[in-house]
Amino acid sequence: MRVGKTRLLLKQGDITRETVDVIVNAANSGLRGGGGVDGAIHRVGGPRIMAECDAIRARQGGCPPGQAVITTGGQLPAQHVVHTVGPIWRGGARGEPDLLRNAYLNSLRLAAEHGAKTIAFPSISTGVYGYPIELAAPIALGAARDFALADSSFEEIRFILFSLGDLGIYQRALADRKSVV
Repeated sequence: MRVGKTRLLLKQGDITRETVDVIVNAANSGLRGGGGVDGAIHRVGGPRIMAECDAIRARQGGCPPGQAVITTGGQLPAQHVVHTVGPIWRGGARGEPDLLRNAYLNSLRLAAEHGAKTIAFPSISTGVYGYPIELAAPIALGAARDFALADSSFEEIRFILFSLGDLGIYQRALADRKSVV
């Protein structure tokens, strides 16, 4: 699908294998690595990414939910990693939708500021943070659409979904454009 000059792409796969300018990491607020996407990015990207996260943590104390920071891509095929912190799902009445949307938008802004033309996202907060993917997908796609309409920096915004089931949920959300918030 095209939004302005930007192509939105959905695919199932391993985000650490994506050849893009920026890979987005679903990080924790301490920028200390972890499991899931975060652990995979640190394992494949190597120690340089963690060293830069350590420096960011020393400088600003981490990264709050909805915000983003950037490091090198280390040994990943991407030049940079944007680390963003999504919200922990607590039922949806504690600002989770806005924090999730901000995680996507701030990642896009930061990547664009660093000259990125291509970016790959995982499904932020839908793993261990428990955000229901059926609710998260329209927010993610809506943030990407809104950014692409306002800013033509990106040639392509990819969503790399770990499972075929997750891919199907994002495909249905994209097909049902009314649900993309």
